[in-house]
Amino acid sequence: MRRLPPVLLEDGCSHDLVSLIRTILAACKEISFRVSQGALSGVLGSTLDENIQGETQKKLDVLSNQLLKDILLESGYVKAIASEEEPDTVAGNPDGQYIVAFDPLDGSSNIDINSLVGTIFSIMQVPKDADANDPNIFLQKGDQQVAAGYVLYGPSTMLALTTGKGTRIFTLDKTHGSFLLTTDFVQVPKTTREFAINASNQRHWEPAMKNYIADLLAGETGPRGENFNMRWIAAMVGDVHRVLTRGGVFTYPADTKNPEKPYKLRLLYEANPMAMLVEQAGGVASTGYERIMDIEPEQIHQRVAVILGSKDEVETCLSYHA
Repeated sequence: MRRLPPVLLEDGCSHDLVSLIRTILAACKEISFRVSQGALSGVLGSTLDENIQGETQKKLDVLSNQLLKDILLESGYVKAIASEEEPDTVAGNPDGQYIVAFDPLDGSSNIDINSLVGTIFSIMQVPKDADANDPNIFLQKGDQQVAAGYVLYGPSTMLALTTGKGTRIFTLDKTHGSFLLTTDFVQVPKTTREFAINASNQRHWEPAMKNYIADLLAGETGPRGENFNMRWIAAMVGDVHRVLTRGGVFTYPADTKNPEKPYKLRLLYEANPMAMLVEQAGGVASTGYERIMDIEPEQIHQRVAVILGSKDEVETCLSYHA
């Protein structure tokens, strides 16, 4: 098994980019430890505060955000950061070459039940002559990411990472604290009989998604002529990991439950990095109407619909939206 830096340097990544990724992973190792301690470390439960999304913050949300924020801003590699837990971007080193957007702890609702959570991150290069205090430097298409990944805190702590030359999976060896390559060049199966969706929102979906899911649920007696299984972890990082590992479709579509917020997932630090990981593994990532990584962001906390996973099944889903 190979350690992380040599693998990335083989791909032609700069030493600075490799060092930045290692910096992110240093914070993730600490988050992994805090998650594993659970009630023993007093980090379960909620705070009395809400984040910019209007969501009640968990204690581990705040802790994870602070760990990533501090280590990134102190690294010297980062000009600015954008986080789900921060209302605005935060300036770092004026001479930094990269900007990082992240969801410090995806799947917060799973924290107190000891289920899957994870950290998602996206790395982009700084536009020429950019001001570290200008949030518009983050408004780049997903195709402009130089690296993307997530760290999944489960029975083992795993890293899925791409620098634009395939998607790899690493596992944290806690005996000496290194992420070791355990799956080289992941390939998402083109076909699948698994899908993940929050079915409690069904009455609020667009007709296209209602019809698609109804046909899946009809099984072998329906128009698809085969049975499908539904899986739902309630953490994007867990559901996407399943897609990368054995195929499937993950979707969080538009809904009308709150007309002011028809979408759930954030473009910059959830949809874009996951889309890059899935596409680099041979999958497809769309909103239902356009490729996710083609979207021109308008604000740092912008939300989008997401349909991603096995190529043939995603394309079947998109045919319902055509």
